[in-house]
Amino acid sequence: MCYDDDARPPYPPISGSAMAADGADAVLTAADGNQFAAYMAQPHGPARALMLIYPDVRGLHQFYKDLALRFAEIGVAAIAMDYFGRTAGLTSRADAFEYMPHVQQLKLEGVFADARASLAHLRAAAGTDKPSFLVGFCMGGGLTIQTGVEGFGLAGVIPFYAGMSRAIGGAKGTALDVAPGMKVPLLGFFGGADQGIPVEQVHALDMALDKSGVEHEVVIYPGAPHSFFDRRATDFAEASADAWKRMLGFIAAHGGK
Repeated sequence: MCYDDDARPPYPPISGSAMAADGADAVLTAADGNQFAAYMAQPHGPARALMLIYPDVRGLHQFYKDLALRFAEIGVAAIAMDYFGRTAGLTSRADAFEYMPHVQQLKLEGVFADARASLAHLRAAAGTDKPSFLVGFCMGGGLTIQTGVEGFGLAGVIPFYAGMSRAIGGAKGTALDVAPGMKVPLLGFFGGADQGIPVEQVHALDMALDKSGVEHEVVIYPGAPHSFFDRRATDFAEASADAWKRMLGFIAAHGGK
């Protein structure tokens, strides 16, 4: 498990005060008829960019709703989507949710269908002329790489501690296998002390991305564990602050000024 129910995303660096923003739960329908849960957050003023959020292995829980709001407060309209509508319906993804049986049934084509519906909803609500980005965590980080290989009209992808050894149903391989086909700029974040993702795998990802020819940066924070991007992880607050700074720079550099 990546984040528990008490985890909360760190606050982004803000010059002056945060923008007013609103968020609300939503139920979306994919092209194949699947209904799934999402959470949409928008700034009160015009958005400068759009962000799709892929959660960790547990699906859409509170951490990602809060993260969507943090993005909206800095002018980035965001939508966080759930993965498990096809097998678990619209039930809660709180700590008691037994996610692994649903992870084992997950199909990449279903994730992609829900992602397309989420992006369409986000673009219709906040502006089709705004650059769209994708950020994902843990399993969602690996899915972020898989999505970036397909393009999806994204301006860039941002995987956090991407799982690189799992290939879900219908995938052409693991995230590491497909990374040479990356089609969009990538900014990745990893913890140097992550016991589940050896640093050697991270370096292998960097080399695989070299083959893609696209702009990419892979950042490793020495001593940081898996899921370091958490407000409670005060020992790694500097890493979280740096990750926010780099994300905002990445968004600005790719059209989200």
